[in-house]
Amino acid sequence: MTSNDSCAQQRPAGENHPALAQFPAKLFVEVTTRCNMECFMCMKQTPESGICEGDLSEATFAALKPAFAHLDALILNGVGEPLLHPRLEEMIAAAKAEMTPNAWVGFQSNGLLLTEQRAQSLVDAGLDRICLSVDAASPELFRKVREGGDIHAVDRALTALENARRNRPESRLEIGMEFVAMRDNLGELPRAIRWAAERGASFALITHMLPYDEEHAVQAAYPTVTAEALQLFHKWRDIARDQGLDIRRYFKSLIRYATTRTEDEKRLYRLVEQMKAEALAQGVVVDLRSLMAVDEGLLDEVGAVFAESRRVAEECGVDLRLPEILPKHQRNCEFVEEGGAFVAWDGKIYPCYFLWHRFNCYAMGWEQKVQPKVFGDLAATPLLDIWNAPAFREFRAKVIRYDYPFCSNCAVAPCDLVQAENFEHDCHAQSEPCGSCLWCMGLFQCLR
Repeated sequence: MTSNDSCAQQRPAGENHPALAQFPAKLFVEVTTRCNMECFMCMKQTPESGICEGDLSEATFAALKPAFAHLDALILNGVGEPLLHPRLEEMIAAAKAEMTPNAWVGFQSNGLLLTEQRAQSLVDAGLDRICLSVDAASPELFRKVREGGDIHAVDRALTALENARRNRPESRLEIGMEFVAMRDNLGELPRAIRWAAERGASFALITHMLPYDEEHAVQAAYPTVTAEALQLFHKWRDIARDQGLDIRRYFKSLIRYATTRTEDEKRLYRLVEQMKAEALAQGVVVDLRSLMAVDEGLLDEVGAVFAESRRVAEECGVDLRLPEILPKHQRNCEFVEEGGAFVAWDGKIYPCYFLWHRFNCYAMGWEQKVQPKVFGDLAATPLLDIWNAPAFREFRAKVIRYDYPFCSNCAVAPCDLVQAENFEHDCHAQSEPCGSCLWCMGLFQCLR
């Protein structure tokens, strides 16, 4: 990415910007790391994560109280199943008592523990939003995707929530579904939206899968090149074709000495250099090998499924939140932009989902080692002191300047800078490891 492009992405961030405000606007609180399922799309299942099992303590939750009156949202989930925490309802009620009327509390869940009694206790506590995992509508595919899960249990959970909401007319509870899109279940999405809507869901949160091992990397339903890079590639591919050239022969001709290339090979070389020059002028990073490897049939399929899903959602009155089909060139870190802070079950504070835990993943076609970034510990320092500390504030200010590379679309990735055991800086000399994050490029979503 050129320096001009970096400037183009920078947005002014004054004192009133949520990322730089005196109080966080959203808290993502991991109430537990324990779970009653073992899904392959969860980072907890990777051996390298080293995630310990534990529950948020009463003292740690109490340490969050100074922020409650200033929050827009409190999201009570992390890598565990929130319903396993024995004091979940107490925490919801305590937070709601301090928060403003328009603020909301919610969490995501697999729904297996949502009995009629538990659903009623959550509604009585003041829960505003809940999002249940519905990764397929057919029982067989659901069991495959959710490692033995039961769609009938989710059906019972949705019924229980709908009954509890009906029993308390003043409740503001919104029921939603989450769908992790991958090649195996992609075609199920429109049906799953309709299935959930018929059982009371009013919103649907769709995210691409983040593969945590090489075995499941083939399930990813997205390429790593940006939409702008692919559009530019298509333009020059068509120009080459109109001139009787095949741009896919570029690398084969490149290995020949310049003096031994045919006239067509020389023309192709000049044409690709023109494409690179245009990309540079536009600030678009292009990796020709990655662009040539894009499965365009899959892109067409994803586009068609998303279009049908929009139609079904509109018909059913569902607020549909789809991810991007291709990574965005114009990045946007919603976690930092919206003033979010992340609290682990043990009281440590992090800036975002991407840097919340230690894990390995294969989102970009190669093994990436992600290290968490801790800014403080509630056991030693008050929350607002951590939030307003110069190091954390400076980190957030730098993130929203977006002056970091596009590692996902880089011809030299993975480089030693990104793969360092302890990340120090990227090729832009920036200390934020955001160049290899695909959340800010629109592929991954969560309840927020």
